[in-house]
Amino acid sequence: MRVVMIGTGYVGLVSGACFADFGHHVTCVDKDASKIQRLEEGIMPIYEPGLDVLVEANVKDGRLDFSTEAGPAIAEADIVFIAVGTPARRGDGHADLSYVYAAAEEIAGYIKDYTVIVTKSTVPVGTGDEVEKIIRKTNPNAEFDVASNPEFLREGAAIDDFKRPDRVVVGAQSENAFVAMHELYRPLYLNETPLLKTERRTAELIKYAANAFLATKISFINEISDLCDAVGANVQQVAKGIGLDNRIGSKFLHAGPGYGGSCFPKDTLALSKTAQDYGSPVSIVDTVIEVNAKRKEAMVERIVKACSGSVDGKTLAILGLTFKPNTDDMRDAPSLVIIPGLQKLGAKIRAYDPEGMEEASTMLNDVEYCDDAYHAMTGADIAVILTEWNQFRALNLSRVVETLSTNTLIDLRNIYPLDEVGELDYHSIGRPS
Repeated sequence: MRVVMIGTGYVGLVSGACFADFGHHVTCVDKDASKIQRLEEGIMPIYEPGLDVLVEANVKDGRLDFSTEAGPAIAEADIVFIAVGTPARRGDGHADLSYVYAAAEEIAGYIKDYTVIVTKSTVPVGTGDEVEKIIRKTNPNAEFDVASNPEFLREGAAIDDFKRPDRVVVGAQSENAFVAMHELYRPLYLNETPLLKTERRTAELIKYAANAFLATKISFINEISDLCDAVGANVQQVAKGIGLDNRIGSKFLHAGPGYGGSCFPKDTLALSKTAQDYGSPVSIVDTVIEVNAKRKEAMVERIVKACSGSVDGKTLAILGLTFKPNTDDMRDAPSLVIIPGLQKLGAKIRAYDPEGMEEASTMLNDVEYCDDAYHAMTGADIAVILTEWNQFRALNLSRVVETLSTNTLIDLRNIYPLDEVGELDYHSIGRPS
């Protein structure tokens, strides 16, 4: 099949490369000429393990190409994906759909034969209806269907998630669209991947509901960790004890400094706004949003407490800046709240992150970026683990003790077993000191 991907951001680029690897011919389109040039040179705009190799292989085999011109590719396409950004709109928190609607209008002008237009971007309920209206108004003679095919990719594991998904969700209003999408995903049937066929609005809501539920699990275990601190219990054992229940499951039950990234913050907010618009508020999700915002602020207080009540004049080594490991994504990362909060209290910051420092340098001021974890700790009083990169899971703790002036390590990801911290003044979350 011939596929066009409008947008070469995280979702568009990963999806396009994987569809090409399935054997389809994919053209990824973006208006940013410099980005397209870099992609043609094999330079990835994002860090995702294995993506550069996948792109290179499929470009070499002629199944994947890049362009700033959408017209020629759309005219020959069987399926066109809209994979542009839908950031939270300033002022009211609603998803900004201007890029989606602009893409729909552009696509409409180039449709020749029957084409399936698919929203891959995360969009509120009813967006597909509006996309259909825009295309029909712009090109009344076009033969097309609009479908919803939400993505469920985890940053850092996106390629494996795409090729071995738990499910593929397709929402459409016509059998022709389902047939086309069935053929597109046919390679996954060897793995017996369930393809869930729904109405379009249902598919749009599935994406938001899934992310809101996962965000709820994170906020739940974070609040339980605070209770564990208060009563002297161990949150990791609590999480294991409830996670072994098949009805609950163990994933996303890891206490930490709060969720961030490109999905959970904006998607929970967008779901809340949609629910308000339809007069059916989701109070649990509203609470999750509030709890997560307070969580990041509370981490500043936790760090100060572990530093004997003051960080004024102290140098802190921050290990990890991105919202999670195996990505360079800094969007809504806890570090963006925690570091400025510490700086306001007089702390000096030295930081190291394996992939996120370039992006972080555009968002954080007065931070000294270092070559590795030990470099960051050199000359520091205290070290704080913010992101659970593998590089931080096997630190030489004796060397950490020797390097830090106060031998204090604050672990906001509970990386280390309590019986292995030796002489460290070790502080974690929801576990006895």
